[in-house]
Amino acid sequence: MAVAGTLTRADLAESLHKHVGLSRIDSARLVEQILGHLCDALAKGEQVKISSFGTFVLRDKGERVGRNPKTGVEVPIAPRRVLTFRASQMMRERIVKAG
Repeated sequence: MAVAGTLTRADLAESLHKHVGLSRIDSARLVEQILGHLCDALAKGEQVKISSFGTFVLRDKGERVGRNPKTGVEVPIAPRRVLTFRASQMMRERIVKAG
């Protein structure tokens, strides 16, 4: 795993290779396919729920007025779609124990 605390696609593929026994090429392909399905579902506006891990949800945020903190000038912020992640209860408990 990466030392800097970032989990990469290569890390996931390497873990599959070591723990499941798939070849490195098949492991990398599988990681890409899973991430591709996840991205496609989110692009279609679907919610993605991974049991015992969490849920990825797209939210539509309306237009609002923001303020430039440096100048104080009000600026309209356009409506946009944002991706949010909500960790499952099991994941939250696991994170708290690890911390």
